[in-house]
Amino acid sequence: MILSIFQVKGLYKGATSSFVGMAFESSLLFGVYSQMKQALQGGDPSSGRPKLEIVVPSAACGGALISFVLCPAELVKCRLQVQAKDSGSFMKHHRRYEGPLDCALKTFRNEGIQGLFCGGLTTFLRESIGNAVFFSTYEMTRYYMLSYIGMHSKMDRQAGAQSSQFINYSSKFLIDAGVGVFSGGLAGIAFWSAVLPLDVAKTRIQIAPNANERRNPVHALSMIYRELGFRGFYAGLGPTLVRAFPANAAAIVTWELTANFLGVKRS
Repeated sequence: MILSIFQVKGLYKGATSSFVGMAFESSLLFGVYSQMKQALQGGDPSSGRPKLEIVVPSAACGGALISFVLCPAELVKCRLQVQAKDSGSFMKHHRRYEGPLDCALKTFRNEGIQGLFCGGLTTFLRESIGNAVFFSTYEMTRYYMLSYIGMHSKMDRQAGAQSSQFINYSSKFLIDAGVGVFSGGLAGIAFWSAVLPLDVAKTRIQIAPNANERRNPVHALSMIYRELGFRGFYAGLGPTLVRAFPANAAAIVTWELTANFLGVKRS
């Protein structure tokens, strides 16, 4: 339907603010997570099994901080997308936005600073809970995959396979990239499987035509359940998971390769 009305560019409506927010958000998230994890380890970044009592609070803290960046960016994106059809209920109460900046300025002018952070609590919960799930899944998957590969590498060396594919640098690069792709993609799927109901509630709150409507996530979730049942919480789950695997796999591989390039030691 979107393609038939707006062609390909309709699929990227409001994407500019999302891209800008995503770039800053990703650097902030991985930076805060890495630094807090290192601080909680007390200068002892052992290579043993990841400790969830360190991973979870580090990831939740990073997620909580980036929610303050994501909330305004996603509000602009959602409102630009929902205005696409003038017959929609949202456009009966709001003037057309010319672009991301125009949307942000009009929202600030009409609703104040709290308008830009509409859905902020829901975004806060989504990011703190979601990233705790994301990094826990990533760290555990990465640990077990590397342990399995390392065990077979040791067996090959003991068998005298001096030219083993696990020894040379190019193979190590491919192995690291492969582990990053799988662990990152799986972590992305875990993230959205855990917090998609909160994301659905956030979108509902941010595009509500009445600015005075209750913005409590519990109220939004109860309304969704009342109208659509349990399936309403996972509306769009399929496309979300299809997008989540490659997007998060790319993010993790980029993070790991950048860390290796800069000489940053990973625990």
